[in-house]
Amino acid sequence: MRNEAESKNMMVESVNIMDLEMKPCIGCMACRTKEKCVLPEDDTVRVLEKLRWADAIVMGSPCYWGNIPGQMKVLFDRLVYGMMHDTPRFPEPLMKGKKCILVSTCTTPWPFNIWFKQSRGAIRAMREISRYAGFKIVKEIERGGTMIKPQLTEKDKQKCRKAIAKLK
Repeated sequence: MRNEAESKNMMVESVNIMDLEMKPCIGCMACRTKEKCVLPEDDTVRVLEKLRWADAIVMGSPCYWGNIPGQMKVLFDRLVYGMMHDTPRFPEPLMKGKKCILVSTCTTPWPFNIWFKQSRGAIRAMREISRYAGFKIVKEIERGGTMIKPQLTEKDKQKCRKAIAKLK
């Protein structure tokens, strides 16, 4: 997707969650009123600034037990104050107007990755995060069977091209 986006003169920056230094959320809920996490500043603050700056994001995740990896959950737990604002009625999305593509991969072969909610579970988790934050999801891509066929097929690449085109 990166090459396709860059070929359309889009500026691309990647964040690998596994490279981030971050502490898990302690569930104190203070960020909801202070609009800032009470934990010492770490890489989560820098990721939030990138999200605020971005016009669009591609949120991608491998499937771990039918869900997103723990590190990704830790990141979004820590960013909740910057992605949505609590109100007495409904949460107010703070990323409104930004577009999003969701991507999930898993080793479970197609169509079992869908039937048994493997990649579908990871997409569901990312969809919930994205919707509460206010992102407009323009495409969801699921790729099962990565153990058997680790390389992208031409069909996979075409799906990515079409998704990137929807970001313009």
